[in-house]
Amino acid sequence: MHGGSNQSGHITKCQFYLLFNFETQLGDVLRGFLYFLALAYCFIGLSSITGRFFRSMENVVKHSRAVTEKDPHTNASVVKHKRVWNYAIADITLLAFGTSFPQISLATIDALRNLGNLYAGGLGPGTLVGSAAFDLFPIHAVCVVVPKSGELKKISDIGVWLVELFWSFWAYVWLYIILKVWTPNAITLWEALLTVLQFGLLLLHAYAQDKRWPYVSLPMPRTERPEDWVPAENGSTASDKNSQMHEVEDDRNHSIVDIFSIHSGHKDNDNSPAKRKPDKDNLLSIWKQQFIRAFMLEKPNSRNQNTKPWARAAKIFWELLLVPWRLVFALVPPYQIAHGWIAFIFSLAFISGVAFIVTKITDLISCVTGINPYVIAFTALAAGTSWPDLVASKIAAERQITADSAIANITCSNSVNIYIGIGVPWLISTVYNYCAYGRPQPLRIENAAGLSFSLIIFFATSVGCIGVLVFRRLTLGAELGGPRVWAWATCVYLMLLWLVFVVLSSLRVSGFI
Repeated sequence: MHGGSNQSGHITKCQFYLLFNFETQLGDVLRGFLYFLALAYCFIGLSSITGRFFRSMENVVKHSRAVTEKDPHTNASVVKHKRVWNYAIADITLLAFGTSFPQISLATIDALRNLGNLYAGGLGPGTLVGSAAFDLFPIHAVCVVVPKSGELKKISDIGVWLVELFWSFWAYVWLYIILKVWTPNAITLWEALLTVLQFGLLLLHAYAQDKRWPYVSLPMPRTERPEDWVPAENGSTASDKNSQMHEVEDDRNHSIVDIFSIHSGHKDNDNSPAKRKPDKDNLLSIWKQQFIRAFMLEKPNSRNQNTKPWARAAKIFWELLLVPWRLVFALVPPYQIAHGWIAFIFSLAFISGVAFIVTKITDLISCVTGINPYVIAFTALAAGTSWPDLVASKIAAERQITADSAIANITCSNSVNIYIGIGVPWLISTVYNYCAYGRPQPLRIENAAGLSFSLIIFFATSVGCIGVLVFRRLTLGAELGGPRVWAWATCVYLMLLWLVFVVLSSLRVSGFI
């Protein structure tokens, strides 16, 4: 984003532009409309890259190692393959951290740009509190209606979920304490350090609960999660899926179309060259296929031959919109390399890059429309950077047998937002100031009053969200799915809670409350 002003130094209209200088000659209404379209297009990109991120994460979680054990009856050596990753830790560190990476990276970049200043950047707290509300309400709302009609998906380990829920709520209680009680409107070095260290306590407590350590875990029963983190599709067995894993990932199954389709269909089982698996040992061939598929449009299958012409035209137009994102994200290495780790890291880098563009566009929207930047931060920016959270939770709710990962991603993402997303940037800034000034220098927090009010509203509405999940568990036996009427009723209720949070917080920032 570039900027300028007139010769008198007085800016009569927004002189910033995104790509070209002539943007400043357009009317504000038209510019605002175009920037909103650009913002929506970036959301499509975030959704598309999250599909690759999710597939790479599946490969990371599937990684197992050979362990030799003695059979107690025959005393013979038996080789068993055990998972490297613990489910609870994978949900927190891989899923929640990865999908929260846009917020984390943006807040960190903002802190680096403001090094040496005695105030915290404005991207962090406002965006992350808004992201928490988006995670808790709209993402829960989507996950509830994702399962097929009548299908119920419940949390298998309530104990781990309660631990994650506790640390999620405590994160925002902690944020309120350090902002309003200990050092009002400022953050010290020790407060920043304690904020980051609590992420380690979350991991330790969740692992202890998963392993049922005495004295530190809740004595609650659980049903075992399936052997595969994501079960086989199309009725194939787990072993079939492991031995016949698709070498060319189908981005269409994880594209933005999939978000609004409630339940996507299965992959077409044709034998076309585009869908034929390349040689498993030739990773360069796999990478080449990614670029080829970026330019290919999906052919209608036999059951869609009667599709109306306008619908086909809309489908083609949509696929053409996705081509640039598919081409860019084809640069992500195949997820078969190094158990998915390289693709996982590259996906995070692309997520961060797209999210950074989102912040630039929201700055322009604020400049052109005059909307308070804090309002944009906890609405548009929070929703945009939380889009990977929505995609990941939606895919998990659709494809997994249980609701553990879909809901854990929501609750743990809220914890990660505070402990890492806010804690790390504050720690960077306070440590730098300590080294620069030779003594601890607290960071001043902009709009601390508005942030504190948003936290109070978030607490109140979140009780309503958790309450309806508990009610569904007691009445329907599961948090997600169920009869279509009740699923949609829950969805609407959760979206209303989000609107209450957004409206009240916006009115507070605008001075009406």
